Amino acid sequence: MKSLTASAHLEPDSTSRVSVFDATGDDEPFVTLRIGGKLVDVALIAQPGTADALRALARAAEEAASALDQIPDTTTDGDA
Repeated sequence: MKSLTASAHLEPDSTSRVSVFDATGDDEPFVTLRIGGKLVDVALIAQPGTADALRALARAAEEAASALDQIPDTTTDGDA
């Protein structure tokens, strides 16, 4: 991964989408995975040969979601 550090909070209405871009001229094909909300949109660009990195990211996201499921919901309506 090329170096960049960013921080953004996922919200319940955060969206994600995958777009596939075909090769054009000298450029290789690639896929983007965009995760966004109202103010922040993060795009991961994956070229051929990086599918295992995306799979590892998916496994880590599933692990994080499972950890969140284990945390009791302590917020009340109107509190964040």
